[in-house]
Amino acid sequence: MTTPTTPRNTSARPPRPQAVLTVQEVTEITPNLIRIRAGGDGFDAISSNAATDKYVKLMFADPAHGLTPPYDLTELREKSPEKLPRNRTYTVREINEDEKWLSLDFIIHGADGVAGPWATTAQPGDTVVMVGAGGKYQPDPDAPWHLLIADHTAIPAVSTALEAMDAEARGIVIAAVEDEADRQLPTPPAGVTVVWVDSDDELIAAVRGLDWPEGTPQVFAHGERGTIKTIRPILKEHEVPRESLSISAYWARGRAEDQFQAEKREPIGKID
Repeated sequence: MTTPTTPRNTSARPPRPQAVLTVQEVTEITPNLIRIRAGGDGFDAISSNAATDKYVKLMFADPAHGLTPPYDLTELREKSPEKLPRNRTYTVREINEDEKWLSLDFIIHGADGVAGPWATTAQPGDTVVMVGAGGKYQPDPDAPWHLLIADHTAIPAVSTALEAMDAEARGIVIAAVEDEADRQLPTPPAGVTVVWVDSDDELIAAVRGLDWPEGTPQVFAHGERGTIKTIRPILKEHEVPRESLSISAYWARGRAEDQFQAEKREPIGKID
């Protein structure tokens, strides 16, 4: 006699709810950085968390397709895949759950890309669609010290992390931001030093040449994929354990996010 087995549930994971928000405020922080605050009743579809690197996926539909959010992604995949919105990932700079709004920082690179050009023309009253939030990192108050390694794309997450640290926190921020006008961070705790560099090469050199304080740091290292892959062995040399490390690529040079996200599931996109 054979024992009957329970069939596996092979149904697809239900789609995450889409938050359909309204742009409330657009602020030019620097010539290359725009902060957009969005909120409204659709805010309740966002699942927030305590992470300081929390992020959302923005969904940009081509206006020529005449789609109305929330989008039926299942139907679009089956019947009109060419109309699927393009996703772009952005770190939440600030969130106010009581007032139902969040803010996102957009780095502008001319007319290139999808999200940047949208941000440069966004006006209060415009609609923005997103899902999330994800994220895992937050500063551990028991860490002997903190090491935050970032390029321009990770500055919002570093900013939120600094704001969340105890006043007694110790650490070092090494950030690669070329334009001095874009070197914007909140005032760090007195024990946290900020080192600005001009390029990814200088970022790698600064991490390699760092005089490490005593104790094992909690590390946050995020930026361009090739740069972060180069930095990873340096952290291994200093025996930073995996549980004390938040490391990933936010983007890859020469890749649009669609290709970059697909490659993250392949060996080329993995960071050990």
